Amino acid sequence: MEFHEVSAMADDIRGEIRKAVVGQDDVIELMLTSLLCGGHILLEGVPGTAKTLLAQSFAAGLSLKFGRVQFTPDMMPGDLLGTNLFNFQTGSFALTRGPIFTDILLADEINRTPPKTQAALLQAMNERNVTVDGVTHALGEAFMVVATQNPIEQQGTYPLPEAQLDRFLMQIDVLYPDRDAEKRILIETTGDKEASPKPAMTAEDLISTQRLVRRLPVGESVVEAILDLVRGARPEEGDTEITKHIAWGPGPRAAQALMLATRARALVDGRLSPSRDDVAALAVPVLKHRMALTFAARAEGETLPGLIARLVERLG
Repeated sequence: MEFHEVSAMADDIRGEIRKAVVGQDDVIELMLTSLLCGGHILLEGVPGTAKTLLAQSFAAGLSLKFGRVQFTPDMMPGDLLGTNLFNFQTGSFALTRGPIFTDILLADEINRTPPKTQAALLQAMNERNVTVDGVTHALGEAFMVVATQNPIEQQGTYPLPEAQLDRFLMQIDVLYPDRDAEKRILIETTGDKEASPKPAMTAEDLISTQRLVRRLPVGESVVEAILDLVRGARPEEGDTEITKHIAWGPGPRAAQALMLATRARALVDGRLSPSRDDVAALAVPVLKHRMALTFAARAEGETLPGLIARLVERLG
């Protein structure tokens, strides 16, 4: 895979995804950027906004195996990872693999499962392997989690711990489509034929592209912009006019995520070096799940996207 091939391939992937998903172009761009980094994605949106379809479409467009798990309050780690069963023919235990052994895992309503199961998923996200009965099993090189959660229905949920939120490269809001897009959805998805994406990139191409992303040079001004943004969002370091509203800010993993994401965004756009505009465009989805507002800030109507936008403005 060469640098100049990635942009053309990204255009093909966008085209294939848009055959199935209408009215979510911004989400498609962010998901493509994140997947080309090898990063996990948290999709947040109300039911019916195509979150599951987005994950399925990207798996099809990237020729990846797709697995879906509907998380529930009674789900145990073994339901996700698999269990060791005794094989009477061989006289030994063998792992019956769970749904996590796939390429793109859709973790549907991830905040509905208890912390013990969330912890099992956390290891897989962080290390790309799982441990069952003390034995470690490797996951595929292309393994990525696309998790969803519903922002409006919180009864019976287990909020994700900060350590797990930090493992997601981006949190992407999936909003309602505009009127024209919703009209297209009505026309195109209620007939007797349904469009489905065709493979536009192989798993090997994806892994090769993820390696290219890490080789893309980043200018000193972009590195400084990332540092200014991330460090400026920490209560003990940034401007008190902004940070007085922040209970805790992003750690070093946020800066790493922003660095990778700006590289990927530039590459899919056909550029061989990211710019400060890439930093500004990716600031909200990369940072907002790695920060928290103080109680007073919430009472005053402050929002994390609003505070991040003010920090971006200061970059110049």
